[in-house]
Amino acid sequence: MTDIRFDALCIGNAICDVFAHVEEDFLVSENLIKGSMRLIDTEEALSLYGKMGQTVRISGGSAGNTASGIASLGGTPAYFGKVANDDLGESYTHDMTGTGVHFQTPPLENGIPTARSMILITPDGERTMNTYLGACTHFGPADVNEDIVAASAVTYMEGYLWDPEEAKKAFLTAADIAHKHGRKVAITLSDAFCVDRYRSEFLDMIKDGVVDIVFANDHELKSLFETADLETAIKAAQDSNALVALTLGSDGAMVISDGQRTKVDAQKVSDIVDLTGAGDLFASGFLFGMARGYDHQTSAELGCLCAASVIRHVGARPERPLKDTATQNGFVV
Repeated sequence: MTDIRFDALCIGNAICDVFAHVEEDFLVSENLIKGSMRLIDTEEALSLYGKMGQTVRISGGSAGNTASGIASLGGTPAYFGKVANDDLGESYTHDMTGTGVHFQTPPLENGIPTARSMILITPDGERTMNTYLGACTHFGPADVNEDIVAASAVTYMEGYLWDPEEAKKAFLTAADIAHKHGRKVAITLSDAFCVDRYRSEFLDMIKDGVVDIVFANDHELKSLFETADLETAIKAAQDSNALVALTLGSDGAMVISDGQRTKVDAQKVSDIVDLTGAGDLFASGFLFGMARGYDHQTSAELGCLCAASVIRHVGARPERPLKDTATQNGFVV
C-alpha cells in the first residue's frame, strides 16, 4: 500500500481574491450595488479588473483556505484546483505553494482566465464582491493525480465544486481511488443553497459510503435533512453512515459518529473582526487532528481553535502560524 505523505488532499474552486480600496464614486460609475455579491462574466471580469488600480491578491477558495490552514498547523496538505496559465494563475500557484501546500494541477491553456473574486472596499469598510468563476470550472477527471490521492489520509472536497459536471466526475474518481487505498473521503456541504440543489445526490453518497466524513454548519445540516429543527437533523445524522463534523458558531461544534455525539465548546473571542473562513479553518484543524490520530473531541477542539484564530482579523488565511497557537493551547502538533 502507498505510504501516507499528505494529511489531506483538498479539492476545490481555485479563486484568487483581489482586494482594492475604492471611493464611492467608483461603484456608481460601474453601476455596482454597494455590499452586493454577484457572479460576472469574462468580459466584465477583465474590464473591472483593469480599472481596480492597486490591488492585494490572496489565493482563496474554501478548500484552498482549508489546505492553507493545515499547512499553517505544520501539516502536509495537497490541493487540486484549476487556474489558467495567466498572471493571476501564476500568483495563485505561487501563493499556495509558498504556504506549504503541494499544488501541481496543470493550468488551463485555452484562454479562459483564472477565477477571481474582486472585492471592492469603500472608505466605510463595506465590501462589494464581484466573482468570476473562469478556469476553476474546468477542473475534471484528467486533473486527478492517483498517486497524490493514494498518498493522502483524507480526500476532502468543497460542495461548491459539485455544480460543474466534470468536477463531479473528478470527485467520484478521487473517492474511488481513495477507498481503493484504504483512505477516507470527506465533503463540506458549503452552503444551504448548495444542499438544496444537490440534496438527493449528497444523501446518496452518504448512504452508499462514497463519503465517510461530512462537514456542515447547522443551516446546512437542517437543509440536508429537510427540517427546521436542529435536534431532528442531528438525530437523522446519527442514523447515517457518515461521521458528521457539525459547526455551531458561538456554541462550538459537535461530532456525530456511530450514533454518538461529542460536543465541544467554542473558543471565547471578544474581538471578532471577520467571520470569513471560520468553517474552512475548523476543517483544517479537524482534518489535521484526524490524520494525526487525535480522537474526535480533540480534533474538534483544534478545529474550534483554528476557527477562533482566523475570525480575529480580516481574511480567511491565518496571519500567524496556527502551529504556534495550537502549541500554546496544549496541542501536540
